[in-house]
Amino acid sequence: MENLLSIITFLPLVAAAILALFLSGDDAAARQNAKWLALIATTATFLVSLFLLAGFDPGNTGFQFVEERDWIMGFKYKVGVDGISVLFVLLTTFLMPITILSCWEVETRVKEYMVAFLVLEGLMIGVFVALDLVLFYLFFEGGLIPMFLIIGIWGGKDRIYAAFKFFLYTFLGSVLMLVAMIAMYVDAGTTDIPTLLTHQFSSETLNFFGFQIIGGMQTLMWIAFFASFAVKMPMWPVHTWLPDAHVQAPTAGSVVLAAILLKMGGYGFLRFSLPMFPIASDLLAGFIFWLSAIAVVYTSLVALAQEDMKKLIAYSSVAHMGYVTMGIFAANQQGIDGAIFQMLSHGFISGALFLCVGVIYDRMHTRDIDAYGGLVNRMPSYALIFMFFTLANVGLPGTSGFVGEFLTLMGIFQVNTWVAVVATSGVILSAAYALWLYRRVAFGDLIKESLKSITDMTRREKAVFAPLVAMTLLLGVYPSLVTDIIGPSVSALIDNYHAQIPASDGVRLASH
Repeated sequence: MENLLSIITFLPLVAAAILALFLSGDDAAARQNAKWLALIATTATFLVSLFLLAGFDPGNTGFQFVEERDWIMGFKYKVGVDGISVLFVLLTTFLMPITILSCWEVETRVKEYMVAFLVLEGLMIGVFVALDLVLFYLFFEGGLIPMFLIIGIWGGKDRIYAAFKFFLYTFLGSVLMLVAMIAMYVDAGTTDIPTLLTHQFSSETLNFFGFQIIGGMQTLMWIAFFASFAVKMPMWPVHTWLPDAHVQAPTAGSVVLAAILLKMGGYGFLRFSLPMFPIASDLLAGFIFWLSAIAVVYTSLVALAQEDMKKLIAYSSVAHMGYVTMGIFAANQQGIDGAIFQMLSHGFISGALFLCVGVIYDRMHTRDIDAYGGLVNRMPSYALIFMFFTLANVGLPGTSGFVGEFLTLMGIFQVNTWVAVVATSGVILSAAYALWLYRRVAFGDLIKESLKSITDMTRREKAVFAPLVAMTLLLGVYPSLVTDIIGPSVSALIDNYHAQIPASDGVRLASH
């Protein structure tokens, strides 16, 4: 299908424009119409994106479905996907109809709420398909605005503080990335990402304000991109915006934030840091390993101390993203395969866990763990689904959570045994905080008076979880659905990476 990527990217944006311009009124009928239009648009986008999967050739490691047109000031509108990005597009289109269906109970400024999510979907897809630096930056930064509004308008009582903290952290990190992009354009004479992937940036030692910079321009540009992607992931210690954003965001906002927006950081490392600055990536890999290992252990311990369910799951996300950054910079097949798999799996599992919190929050209007207990007696269906995703989050074999963690730990073990040992302790800690949360919420006697009339999940709520359960199980028992698609592109990335690293670096080369 011609212009397939443009259709997938702009279909939600067109729906948002129709909703904003032609739907008026705030009565019950208008609110329902807004929800139905958003649901139909996101479902249509997902169905169209299936043509992307059907026509994708995993054996071709180049970019496919490429569209290129002249744009503004000599820059081009250029989009395309490879084995690394195609599944992130599908993850986004798959999760958005589920997200819209999950916020059916929203009654405040519904039209604007749906417009924000539709715009956000289009911008997120744009990040994964952009093949021009300017286009990538516009999509990457543009996504901040609808999420800022979602947290700031429909969030909790401290929503303004959380929204500004989210915006400022992520925006300030991206300013450095913009400077690096300008430097890349000056050096290479183009903003075309496929061309930049083959361009060798200088790695000669540089005198920078009196400091000797080993790796030269590559190191400086790597640091600038790292500033943006590390905040987006988020990596320890620049993760503090995430718990606040999650706690204050509405349930649907938390789902999109955890399931898709965080993945832009990992995708950025794979698209820019590793292939474009390989020598700097190799020099600074040890730094990333230990930052990630600290993140896994520290944030898991912090999660154990939480009294707010959303905050606990938010810290869990930071820990799981630690495995992702480790796997990426291990720069071997298992590590990067595992990192991408972990990001996709985390999209389903963390999204579902935030939805689990939303189900009981809608009924009780509190996220305090101590407010619950014994829910299995009144909500058996809910207790079963919550248990399933809790175990998937821990990494139970047979679920997608296990595959991603296992592959990343295999990858890092080949490169740095001590980091692997420290990171593996996170598996035990994740079981501790996840099962502790579940025991306090679901098990025990139903003694609290306020819970004795609580009702189990509705059919709509079960329909929201069904596809997430299916994908978590399917990828857990049949992971080659993902690895067969990403494998050749990852292999090409690794070959290109190691071809540019000095041969004296024996340990890293042996790991490949």
